[in-house]
Parts: sequence; structure tokens; C-alpha cells
Amino acid sequence: MFNGSVNSGTTGPNGRSEESIDKVLNKVSNSNDSLLTIDEVQKTLNRSRASVYRYTNTDTRNLNPPFNPRKLNTEFRSDQKDQLLFHPNEVARFAKDILRIKEVTVEIFNSPSSETQNILNAILEELRIIRNKLDGKSDSNQTIPNHLQDSDRKAA
Repeated sequence: MFNGSVNSGTTGPNGRSEESIDKVLNKVSNSNDSLLTIDEVQKTLNRSRASVYRYTNTDTRNLNPPFNPRKLNTEFRSDQKDQLLFHPNEVARFAKDILRIKEVTVEIFNSPSSETQNILNAILEELRIIRNKLDGKSDSNQTIPNHLQDSDRKAA
């Protein structure tokens, strides 16, 4: 999973200090999907809900409009009723390029261990144990012929 956060450390175009953007995005690092809802984008960008909707690249006639570099682009949707979701990198791009927030940093965090990750780690550990045992067997197979060669040399 990809998880990200965006930080802002300067003043915005309206002259007021932009609040740190990573507060809401840190919540994303703890969720299973790394996408932001419209409410999280609103809090992250410190903008009103209406302005976030105004920034968003949506079209009532087209479910997934083509990428628009001047808008905040949503993730792929399969149904018109699906909620709008945004990738943290897209929010960072939008904050930097369109809103002119000078310092935008995207940090990638490892997602917390899931059940699948735990199972894969257990399988990996078992494979390592098997590999070590096989390596140990091949070493002991090689020492036997060497041992026999030494006794053959002594007898000769």
C-alpha cells in the first residue's frame, strides 16, 4: 500500500500562514487504502468544502474525465454514486502547482502489518528454515566424501 502525507511550511497566496497539511494525511497512513475523502482534502488544504468541489475535476456526463492539470483530479470511479477519492500525491501536486503553497513534501510510510503481510512473513521464515536445512544437508554430503578421501589417502 502506498501511504503519504503532505506538509506545508510557508504562507499561502492570501498572506496567512498555511496550517501543516500532514495532520489529516497521517490518518491515511493508518487506513487500509491510502486515498483521501473530500472531507480530508478540505481539512488538509484548509479550504471550504465548496471550494474543494470547485477545484475538483468532475463532470456529470463523464464518470472519469481525463486528467486536467489545472484541477484536483479524482481516482478512478466505477459508479457515479461512489464517493470522490484523491491520492495524496495528487493533493500535493495540486497544493504546490495550483494553490502555490511553496513547500510541499510527500512522505511515504510503510503500512501497518496486515494479516496477509503476517502470513507472507511466516511463509518466508519457513522457506528460510528449509533453505538452511537443505544447505546443511549439502554441506554434510560434501564432508562425507572428503572424510572418505582422507581415510583412502591414509590407507594408500
